[in-house]
Amino acid sequence: MNKALIAALALTLTTAGCGTIRDSKLNPFNWFGRDTAAPVETLAPRGGYPVKVGKPNQQQVSQVSSLSVEKIPSGAIITAMGLPPTQGYWDTDLVPLNGGAPDENGTVTYVFMVSPPPADSPDARRVMTPQSREVSAAAFLSTYKLQGVRKIVVQGVSNARSVAR
Repeated sequence: MNKALIAALALTLTTAGCGTIRDSKLNPFNWFGRDTAAPVETLAPRGGYPVKVGKPNQQQVSQVSSLSVEKIPSGAIITAMGLPPTQGYWDTDLVPLNGGAPDENGTVTYVFMVSPPPADSPDARRVMTPQSREVSAAAFLSTYKLQGVRKIVVQGVSNARSVAR
């Protein structure tokens, strides 16, 4: 009975000291410490890579020359005119950023995209008057999507045009 009492007393004293062992380096669960957030090191540029929008062969138009918004019963039609660097650009699109949803300021942003002429085309290097190079693109915004929109912006490479309510 004495041996059992001594063993029980030793076990009680040992488990009472576990509170200090729990936080000590003797506990294998503490060998590596707590997890913390670490910065991610990458070779990507600050701010990330630019987001590719539009079709695979498209690029942004050089300059947005005009922008208009026409109200129709079911929403609005956004029409933009752009000026590419040479003749022969085609397949225009107004590609909405952010899925076409307005940002916190109520701004909907579109990127004016065009497809370049084929490299072997004589139009690929021809530069005529600005009026002969001008291209247009349009997009439709429904009445539902216009809710909360206060400003519409169309971006090109060198400039952007906007209209506001």
